[in-house]
Amino acid sequence: MTYVRKDASKLTRIERRRFVEALLEVKRSGEYDEFVRLHIAHFVGDGDRGLRAAHMTPSFLPWHRRFLLDLEQALRRVDSSVTVPYWDWTRDRTTTSVPWTDELLGGNGRPGDRQVMTGPFARAAGRWTIRAGITDGDFLTRDLGRSRSPIDLPTRDDLNRALDDPVYDVPPWDSTVTQGFRNNLEGWGGSNGSWRNHNRVHRWVGGAMLTGASVNDPVFWLVHAFVDLQWQRWQRRYRGHRYLPAQPPGPGSAQYGRIVARHQRLPPWDVTPDQLEDMSGVYRYA
Repeated sequence: MTYVRKDASKLTRIERRRFVEALLEVKRSGEYDEFVRLHIAHFVGDGDRGLRAAHMTPSFLPWHRRFLLDLEQALRRVDSSVTVPYWDWTRDRTTTSVPWTDELLGGNGRPGDRQVMTGPFARAAGRWTIRAGITDGDFLTRDLGRSRSPIDLPTRDDLNRALDDPVYDVPPWDSTVTQGFRNNLEGWGGSNGSWRNHNRVHRWVGGAMLTGASVNDPVFWLVHAFVDLQWQRWQRRYRGHRYLPAQPPGPGSAQYGRIVARHQRLPPWDVTPDQLEDMSGVYRYA
């Protein structure tokens, strides 16, 4: 039986509480910090050596789809009623709207050190100490909207520009491409400091969301559930169009051994992008 991922703004009070409690339990067990470490390990950019599986690459979408599923399975082992909600940033656009409420994710960071002081993930609550990160800080940080150099969240038009591209991805399959649904949604290579859609949301949230340790902010999962929903919408709009590339680049290509083709293994899992394209038997979005 499939389960349902809901809009965070539509969760009932009980659903919000159960989601938060399940997250806190996964954190208490130590399992949550392993998700942080996994994301850091796979945050490989164009200028780095080796395989890019999670970012600046065609497999950005299937990699995060599987990553999200793993977290969701961990939550559901704690409470089988819980699924990961999504944050529609094209509609809930203020620093006090969902998900930035005291009973869900808490609010903005305070001036100065940007430490989150409200909600269940504030250090003062004693249940969300940062143990795996890029910096030495042990508390969650946010800078919603970027106080010193404000930016806006992406709009519905920004999302539509990505959804209007019928091609999944194009050579050279990295952060520099200006065509293709994947990079238009991931958000590299544009104006405004190269931040569009997904990337711009990370920048807008700020704090922990600016680094490879962005998983330390639970909003990471709500952002990627909404990104995953866009991929599903794109798939339904262009049913004959598939993940690309279908075949890996050859030995003469600068991308040889650097990206994952449709039928290749997607590290760190024993699964291919092809196997992750259809999730209709696992979950749906409300």
